[in-house]
Amino acid sequence: MMTTMAALLAGIPLAVGQGMGSELRRPLGIAMVGGLLLSQILTLYTTPVIYIFFDRIGHRFSKAPKTNEDGSQPQPAEAR
Repeated sequence: MMTTMAALLAGIPLAVGQGMGSELRRPLGIAMVGGLLLSQILTLYTTPVIYIFFDRIGHRFSKAPKTNEDGSQPQPAEAR
């Protein structure tokens, strides 16, 4: 987040700059700021989803015994 914000804040003067030669630098600034914003938003939303996905896969293939909602161990069918 800090690196992205530093680069994003450095690109804002390029995106909003005026004066001689700004018509050549403005598209670079807009592309920089837009790309950094989009990539940061995608990273913040997709990273937790990927971690949850792999956690569920890990639980699915683990050898740990299953538990009920209240945390107790399920009874075998013949003990009921």
